[in-house]
Amino acid sequence: MGGGGGGAGDDSIVHFVFVHGASHGAWCWYKLTTLLEAAGFKATSVDLTGAGINLTDSNTVFDFDHYNRPLFSLLSDLPPHHKVILVGHSAAGGSVTEALCKFTDKISMVVYLAADMVQPGSTSSPHDSVMTVGEEDMWEFTYGEGADKPPTGVLMKEEFRRHYYYSQSPLEDVSLASKLLRPAPVRALGGVDKLAPNPEAEKVPRVYIKTAKDNLFDPLRQDRLVEKWPPSQLYILEESDHSAFFSVPTTLFAYLLRAVSFLQL
Repeated sequence: MGGGGGGAGDDSIVHFVFVHGASHGAWCWYKLTTLLEAAGFKATSVDLTGAGINLTDSNTVFDFDHYNRPLFSLLSDLPPHHKVILVGHSAAGGSVTEALCKFTDKISMVVYLAADMVQPGSTSSPHDSVMTVGEEDMWEFTYGEGADKPPTGVLMKEEFRRHYYYSQSPLEDVSLASKLLRPAPVRALGGVDKLAPNPEAEKVPRVYIKTAKDNLFDPLRQDRLVEKWPPSQLYILEESDHSAFFSVPTTLFAYLLRAVSFLQL
């Protein structure tokens, strides 16, 4: 399934594209991309607008399409007949769902990792969203347009991150994240609710990976998303916090390989 060598245009190489959640960036996938590349796969992680090393100020990102533009650019630049497996974490569930609707012919599978998974055209409950959980004072807001206007950015306060994001993760990864997290463009995170029904997108296999020791996205909330829009495969990371790419990377790697083994490649 893997195979060594080959560039982006080599259709024999299984190609994973990883999309980070709010405040994170391409950097958070370093363990997974290393494991996959060592096994002969192609692995790409993308910085959404205002995240990671993307130079855009997140306080200027107000639109879901603008936020997702780097992902859309990557997909639109793929060679003909080249398909990828999209993996979205947390709030990036909305990003990969929009990508699925816009670039259906470029995607062979979508994997939702402790992520918002909302069927296009459906009405989601705000109580099922990753961004609505936790204590009210755990978020620090920025007001790029002035204190009298709605907030433009949101970042979890440092004292809450270990518990909600990284309770089972190695301390060195917690330290790394503390230096790299950036405010997320809060106004741009809700666009998935505006997606129209897409029958073609419904034909693409979906996988949900549940994080059982998740203090941010309650496993019961994840169960509700699975019940509302059942995926073709469901996996449970029994020992994972919200950030499985740090806490259980080898198990997550194994589940990804198992998931793609069902594809007709």
